[in-house]
Amino acid sequence: QVQLVESGGGLVQPGGSLRLCCVASGRKVTSRAMGWYRQAPGKQRELVASITSGGNTDYTDSAKGRFTISRDDAKNTVYLPMNSLKPEDTAMYYCNKRWVPGSWGQGTQVTVSS
Repeated sequence: QVQLVESGGGLVQPGGSLRLCCVASGRKVTSRAMGWYRQAPGKQRELVASITSGGNTDYTDSAKGRFTISRDDAKNTVYLPMNSLKPEDTAMYYCNKRWVPGSWGQGTQVTVSS
């Protein structure tokens, strides 16, 4: 079973940047497509970015041009640098497998506010 630990969130002003990090333990995720998801209060969890085992990436329209998902398979880690953050990016962010998410980690809170 894979355990996922997200980190890197925080409070940032609009226009600021954060770099999220997700470390997987318990099993290698190098053969899996991975994704970053987020859930804002009162809303459903949504996928914002994904990356295949081969490095192909995909983003929601709201994330394109601002977020960049990457992976380091040697470290079993997935990253999400986020730039030009907006108040509507405020949410709890999680990583998980892209197609069949397993158990969720605790997430990392991103708050964008002046």
